[in-house]
Amino acid sequence: MSEQTPPIDPLLDLAANHEPTAEPGTGASKVLRDWLIVIGVALVAALLVRVYVLQQFYISGPSMETTMYSNDRVLVNKMSYRLHDVHRGDVVVFDRITTNGATVAHDDLIKRVIGLEGEHIEIKNCVVFIDDEALNEDYLPARDTEKSDLTQRCRVPNMRRITIPAHHVFVMGDNRPESFDSRSFGSIPESLIVGRAFAVVWPLSRFDAL
Repeated sequence: MSEQTPPIDPLLDLAANHEPTAEPGTGASKVLRDWLIVIGVALVAALLVRVYVLQQFYISGPSMETTMYSNDRVLVNKMSYRLHDVHRGDVVVFDRITTNGATVAHDDLIKRVIGLEGEHIEIKNCVVFIDDEALNEDYLPARDTEKSDLTQRCRVPNMRRITIPAHHVFVMGDNRPESFDSRSFGSIPESLIVGRAFAVVWPLSRFDAL
C-alpha cells in the first residue's frame, strides 16, 4: 500500500512563494541616515564646545614673548570664570572694543592679569607696585629686565597710582617694550574676558601649560 501525499493548501503555497523581501537600497539608506545623524550630532557638539567651553586662538604679534610667540596657537578655557574669579597671573583672551569715529573694531587680545578690582597699582622705574608692594614678575624675559635703559626695558617706566574699578582688571603683556595694554587703554571690564589661556598647543615643539 503506497503512502499518500497530503494535499497542499493552495493558500499556504501562495504565501510561501510570496515572502516579503527588503526593498532594494533600504539597508544602505538606513546606514547612510545613521551616519548622517552621527556626523550631525558630532558637529553640533563640536560647535557647542567651541562656543561655550574650549577654543583655539592664534597668537599674532610679539606682546607676550617669551611666554608665547607670534604664530603660536593656544587653548582657551571659556568656562574658567563661570566657576571662579579671575586671578592675578592668569593669561586671558579678551575682546577689546575700540572706536574711531563711526568705526567700531573688536580686537581679541591676549595679556596677563596684573591687577584686580579695588587694588591700587602704579609703576616706578619699570617695577609694578600693587598696594605699595613690589610685584614679583619672574615671567618677564631676562633680555628685557637686564636692560639699563628704562624705556627699552618696559616702554612706560612710570605710571601714576590708580585704583582699579570694580569688576575690572589691569592687564599687561610679558614683552613690556612691545605690548599695547592697560598702560595705554586702562583697565578692562571682566565681562569682556573670553576665557583663560591654559596651554600652548602648536607648534608641538612648544607644547606647554601656561
